[in-house]
Amino acid sequence: SQSTNDVYPTAVRLTLLRNCPDLIDSQQALKDALLVKAEEFDDVIKIGRTQLMDAVPMRLGSEFRAFAVTIGEDIDRLRDVANLLREVNLGGTAIGTGINTPSGYSRMVIENLSAVSGVDLVAAGDLIEATSDMGAFVMFSGVLKRIAVKLSKMCNDLRLLNSGPRGGFGEIRLPAVQAGSSIMPGKVNPVMPEVVNQIAYQVIGNDLTVTMAAEAGQLQLNAMEPVIVLNILQSMRMLMRGMTVLREKCIVGIEADRERCRELLEGSLIAVTALNPYIGYAEASRVAKLALRTRQTVREIALQEGLMTEVQLEEAFATENLLGQAHR
Repeated sequence: SQSTNDVYPTAVRLTLLRNCPDLIDSQQALKDALLVKAEEFDDVIKIGRTQLMDAVPMRLGSEFRAFAVTIGEDIDRLRDVANLLREVNLGGTAIGTGINTPSGYSRMVIENLSAVSGVDLVAAGDLIEATSDMGAFVMFSGVLKRIAVKLSKMCNDLRLLNSGPRGGFGEIRLPAVQAGSSIMPGKVNPVMPEVVNQIAYQVIGNDLTVTMAAEAGQLQLNAMEPVIVLNILQSMRMLMRGMTVLREKCIVGIEADRERCRELLEGSLIAVTALNPYIGYAEASRVAKLALRTRQTVREIALQEGLMTEVQLEEAFATENLLGQAHR
C-alpha cells in the first residue's frame, strides 16, 4: 500500500511544517527587536526621503516601526501558506488512483500519521491532482521570497542610514563587527546587513528554481520534487539564521546619531512644506529656491522676505505640524 510517489511527498511536507515554527520565531524576535528600537528612537526627528531626495520630516522611531510592521506582516502569511502543505496524497500510491490499497487506507494512515507526528494532516480532495501538482510548494516558496525581498530592502535602508560616517547620511550607527579594510584605517563596513542581502539573493534564486521545477512536471508525476524541497529547506534555514544574526549582531546594537539628525533637518529645505498653509505653494517654492541659492535656512528667508512673523514660524515648525496627522 506504499509508493515513493505518495510517501516521500508526505514526508517532505511534514519536514517543512516542522521547520516553520523556528522560522516564525526568528521573524517574531526580529520584529520585537525592531519595535524596541522604534520606542528608543521615537523622540528623534529626522529627514524623510523619497527617491533619495529630502521630502518631509519624520521620526526615526517611525522608520524602525515600519521595519517591524513589514517583517511582522509575513508571520501570518507564512502560517496561512503552511496550511497548504497539510494536504497530502498519502494513500494515492503511484499516481493517485490508490492502486494496491485496501478500502479506507488513506483516511486511516493519515489519521495515524497525524497522531504520531503531532501535525494535523488532511487527505487531498483529488489524489491524482495532488500527486502531480506542486502548487503548494510554489506558494510557500513565494512567501519565503517575499520575506527575503523585504529583509533585503530593510538592510539596504540600514546601510544608507549608516553611510558615512561623515560623507553620507550618518543618522544611525551600526555596531562594528569587524575591521572593514586592510588598507583604510578605521573604516568599518555594514557587514551584517550585507550578509542578509546576500542571503536574500540566494532565496530569490531558490524560488526561481522551485518555479521552474514545478513547471517541469509531466503528466501524473513531477519527478523534480527533490530539487524543489532542497531549495525550500535551504531558503528556510538561511532566512532563519540570517534574521537571527541580523538581530543579535546588528539591530540590538544600533544607535541614533541625534546630533546628526538634527543638523541635517535644520539645514534642509523640507520644512518649507509646513509654510504652505501660511503663504501658499508658489511662495513656499520660491522660498525654498532662494534658500538653496543663498545657502540660508527656510526660516531666515521667510523672515527676510517679510512673509511670516517669528510667532507664525514657531507655530509652523512645531513638531506636531512638521510630522503630520499620523503622529498625533
